[in-house]
Amino acid sequence: MHKHAMATQQENIEISRINRLGLKELAKKKLHHRNGRFMNPFSSTEYGNLWRLLSWKLFSKNHFESFYEDENRTSVKIDWEPVKKHQGCAVTFVKHACVMIKDLDHYLLVDPVFFDLFWYKDFTPLTFDLNNMPLTNHILITHGHYDHLDKPSLKVLGKDTHVITPLGYDSVFHDLEMNNRTQLDWFDSYKDGKREIILLPCNHWTMRNPLIGPNDSLWGSYLIKGASGYNILVAGDAAYFDRYRELGQECAIDLAIFNLGAYEPRWFMAGSHLNPAETVKAFLEVKAKYLLVVHWGSFRLGDEPVHFPPMEIKKEMEKQGIVDRLVHL
Repeated sequence: MHKHAMATQQENIEISRINRLGLKELAKKKLHHRNGRFMNPFSSTEYGNLWRLLSWKLFSKNHFESFYEDENRTSVKIDWEPVKKHQGCAVTFVKHACVMIKDLDHYLLVDPVFFDLFWYKDFTPLTFDLNNMPLTNHILITHGHYDHLDKPSLKVLGKDTHVITPLGYDSVFHDLEMNNRTQLDWFDSYKDGKREIILLPCNHWTMRNPLIGPNDSLWGSYLIKGASGYNILVAGDAAYFDRYRELGQECAIDLAIFNLGAYEPRWFMAGSHLNPAETVKAFLEVKAKYLLVVHWGSFRLGDEPVHFPPMEIKKEMEKQGIVDRLVHL
């Protein structure tokens, strides 16, 4: 048998064994750790495959090109004063997957991306002064893909700002001289008074350097148990997996923030990103009260136009009769 086929067969057997375990048992046994790297125990997808990427970009038919002429460049203007004055919990969608979460007098900033990505057109340039943004107490990084871990944006926030990341990424933060960092494995938590931030598993992967290859660092979702009494799930980039019900058992979730974007074509994206129907399914399984979708509008990372995700998620929520639980933007 060919070595690659043998490796794939062994990996499928391993995934089958893992699927019989609960998430916490899986994490406790460190079954997502492998030979100094990490593996996605929920998928046999071959991540970082250059030939699949080239097949998509060069040979796959794009069924959405006719809609691109409707894409508009819209500047992002945020008045931060009402956010600063708000008591309790407030969530602000900044750009792409970047979200500012106010929890009482603390500010948590998820996956800050303020600028363009040099290989993608930016449809939502920021036009507010970053100096007017509330002072960030904690930066939360979900994984290392460049549209989520952006070094120029992190530099703006200052090297003394506390950063919470999954395991790994030492070289990135060493270069930034950002040493005030907490690294978490799955189900590890960081506590700040009555506030608790837990890293949860998700069905994804990460890579920054193709020469090093995928998954030399970890990835994850965050569950924020706020000091304000509000609980927020930051799902991060993820493909669908059948463990969302388990995640929903951690606590009553007030708001689930799911990344919705870069989901077409399905043959290429299904192993990395949820589509609208899967997002609604996952939302219902975690039993959150409300849904906010991000990861759309700024960069066309998949075939679908940047303005499609909010329209399509609304249609899916209407099908389920729960559109009143969708946070409209």
